[in-house]
Amino acid sequence: MNTDVLAVGVLLGLRHATDPDHLVAVTALVAGGSERGARRAGELGLVWGLGHAATLFAFGLPVVLLDRALPQLAQQAAETAIGVVIVYVALRLLVRWRSGELRLDVHPHRHDARTRTGAFAIGLMHGVGGSAGVGVLVLASVRSTGLAVTSLVLLAVFTAVSMSVLSSGFGSLLASRRTLVSLGAVEPALGGASLAFGVWYATAAWSLAPYPF
Repeated sequence: MNTDVLAVGVLLGLRHATDPDHLVAVTALVAGGSERGARRAGELGLVWGLGHAATLFAFGLPVVLLDRALPQLAQQAAETAIGVVIVYVALRLLVRWRSGELRLDVHPHRHDARTRTGAFAIGLMHGVGGSAGVGVLVLASVRSTGLAVTSLVLLAVFTAVSMSVLSSGFGSLLASRRTLVSLGAVEPALGGASLAFGVWYATAAWSLAPYPF
């Protein structure tokens, strides 16, 4: 039984990383970076995941221990902030594509440092909002407090691990010769789709748009 509960925490973490808002945010960050590749993308995914894990654990612990969740207004504000950040990342991608900066960057290390900071900040906000609350509520129903807390840690850790793996795969795709040839056409489409998603996500937080996920 204990093993089953721990496995649920792991599986929830692996599934949580594939949520649309997570994928859109990290995909736009990776595409907008000055250095592409599996290793670089994996680093961004891991940094995002560490930020997510920190706040997921911090805000999930009171739910597990005290059965107290964030007020609805605070959750809506967090969801709105996530949407705003996705819009910002999408606009950044479009601006850098328009200026040609993505294809010719003379200060890659400076830009990459900012990108890592942005990934961590997005992860922090995603840990507060997003669909992780459902998983935390599932773990809060476990009778053993120690087991529930351990499962919460596994949920946070494996969200970070799986996001790093997924980001590495996307980075490998972007770094492939065939993708680089058509990247000029992919970047504006990706930026536009991410921009639309961010606007929709922010409005869905206030029930102004449907949220099917």
